[in-house]
Amino acid sequence: MAKDFVTGKKTTFGNKRSHSKRSARRAWKPNLQRVRILVDGKPKRVWVSTKTLKSGKVARA
Repeated sequence: MAKDFVTGKKTTFGNKRSHSKRSARRAWKPNLQRVRILVDGKPKRVWVSTKTLKSGKVARA
C-alpha cells in the first residue's frame, strides 16, 4: 500500500462500532494523490496526501 512521501501517513485500522456496541474491523485510508514534487531540486513522482498538498508542505514541479 502507498503511503505519504512527506508525512508517512498510511492506512490505519480499528473497529467499526454499531449502536449496540458490536464491533467489526475496518480501515481508514488517507486521500493520497500521485503528484510530481521537487525532491532535492529534481522533479519526482510520489504519493502525497491532499492535506499535505493543501498545507503547502511540498513544492509542485
